[in-house]
Amino acid sequence: MTATAVRPTGLVPVPRRAPDVAAAPATRPGAAASRALAYQRVLHRLLRRELRLLAELAGWAPSGEHRRTAALTGHADLLGRVLLHHHAVEREALWPALVRAVPDATGAVEDWRARCDRTDQLVRDAATAARQWQVAGSDPARWAFAAACRALADAVDAQTAEEERTLLPLLAGTLAPEDWAAIAGSARCRLSGPEQLLVLGLALEDSCADDRARLLEGLPRSVRTAWRLSGARRYRTAVVRLRGAPPST
Repeated sequence: MTATAVRPTGLVPVPRRAPDVAAAPATRPGAAASRALAYQRVLHRLLRRELRLLAELAGWAPSGEHRRTAALTGHADLLGRVLLHHHAVEREALWPALVRAVPDATGAVEDWRARCDRTDQLVRDAATAARQWQVAGSDPARWAFAAACRALADAVDAQTAEEERTLLPLLAGTLAPEDWAAIAGSARCRLSGPEQLLVLGLALEDSCADDRARLLEGLPRSVRTAWRLSGARRYRTAVVRLRGAPPST
């Protein structure tokens, strides 16, 4: 991908609304809620898979191979930035909008905040372990990084499962279209062009055909074009380099 193929808008993929609400009036809350739910579930699925896989890859990575170390720690950095951004969108915009619509959700949101604070600290712990492994290049440093990734993956599994059980159902039929439009418009993670396409590929990988179509439809035309012309091929190359195997789909 050339430097001009995708401008670094900082967008994390946000799906368009599902077909079952595509014909809904603009004022119907369900249309906005459907897009919010899709965004949450796509990001949750991506992060759960990649953090678990990263812990496994680090567990058997060779010692003293700086290129391999850089690839794994670089992926951890990207996932950490995406996760922290995701939490910031929820903390600053999504859950306040939910509480305005459903005041009874306040307790569940406060519980989420406590869980989220612990998870964010684990992101910082993993970043520290990554830097130590990069400097030391030793087996103990690699094991510490793998353990930090595993602890983060466990926390994300538990946090997102509880979030999907208690908070996401409350969004259905309650989120106003203008609230979601404002939230989606502010969801910027300062990703570079190549990082955008990598995150897009990660989001598409485990998605069904309908979700894939909605993800691509929700992107700027320039990003869709870049994905079609070179992004998909480069994503496959990046995954093979990282995992030693091509994407699952």
